[in-house]
Amino acid sequence: MQKLSNRLLSIDVLRAVTMFLMIFVNDLYLTKNIPLWIDHADGNADALGFADIIFPAFLFILGLSLPFAINSRIKKGESTMQILAYILSRSAALLIMGFYHVNLEEYNSKSALIPAAAWALIITTAFFLIWLDYPETIKKSTKHTLIGFGIVLLIAMAAIYKGGTPEHPVWMQTSWWGILGIIGWSYLVCALIYFASKGNMAVLACALAVFVAINIANHTGILPDQLWVIGDGSAMALTMGGVIISRLYTRWMGEGKAVRVSTAFLIIGVLLIAAGLLIRPYADGISKIRSTPAWVFICSGITILVFNLFIYVVDIQGKKNLFKTIRPAGTSTLTCYLIPYYWVFLLKLFHLKYAYVINNGAVGLLRAVIVSLVTILLVGLMEKKHLRLKI
Repeated sequence: MQKLSNRLLSIDVLRAVTMFLMIFVNDLYLTKNIPLWIDHADGNADALGFADIIFPAFLFILGLSLPFAINSRIKKGESTMQILAYILSRSAALLIMGFYHVNLEEYNSKSALIPAAAWALIITTAFFLIWLDYPETIKKSTKHTLIGFGIVLLIAMAAIYKGGTPEHPVWMQTSWWGILGIIGWSYLVCALIYFASKGNMAVLACALAVFVAINIANHTGILPDQLWVIGDGSAMALTMGGVIISRLYTRWMGEGKAVRVSTAFLIIGVLLIAAGLLIRPYADGISKIRSTPAWVFICSGITILVFNLFIYVVDIQGKKNLFKTIRPAGTSTLTCYLIPYYWVFLLKLFHLKYAYVINNGAVGLLRAVIVSLVTILLVGLMEKKHLRLKI
């Protein structure tokens, strides 16, 4: 087994597999004649599709990684203000990107100066310019110029933005925060709780209980309105669950109790799935779109069980090379998430679509696998050239 460090390989592998699957299901959008269970379940349905378990896995993995990242900065001797600045700046970056992505959904090409596809390509380039992991060898003046240019691009795209309809145009606004924005809010809340409590398990458990209670109350009518920042508590519950599992892993593995980890995580995972199935009829069913308690419990349980498997394969058996091909998806995850935007919106800009033969059935599924692998391999090459996002 690997020695416990500031980076846990099983988390990187879990993150890489999850990112691969996210690219895969996103590329299947509008693909014909594929099994219904692979796609997202309808928003009004009491159902869970395979695609519905991927985003909650990301939120849970965010929690798994959070203690390692903050503890690493504490060990380096960073001050309280430095760590708070790190938490706030990371959250702000995710919220800004999420805000722009949400408004991309409402972009009106007929009213705006440029097509939606061009706007999407420009904001994606701006994200890279601002949050690129610039090498230390680059001149500070060059780095600051590129970052400044990225900021100017975002401001310019905000200035020319037009949403709504030609008759009733609207400017950028928050209908929701998007995937990256939800991750940003969840990270902000959970990271501040973790840092303020110094990782105290009692405080973390109470926080998790509060988030779960808010989620249940919201979906049983006890709490009819969502709360500011916290929403219905689902995202924070998933992330804080990951934080607690991460703390248990660190404590027990540090004591050499690998069997306890395996047994406990198996039991916890199964119990959470059972809890989700039990609460399903009483709290708005199971739905990703509605972020119901059953969805939170079941997806948390599934993620813990998969994480438990990777702990055994990667951390205990040392089989990390089995996942070498998709490794960049676990170390440059945000880059992997954004690169497909170039592919998707270049196709849209030039009014191109997948040919029917590769957008149908088994061939369509194979195409999505290939697109996912090629994306990750490209990101791996970019990573070697320091062309990766780092927040």
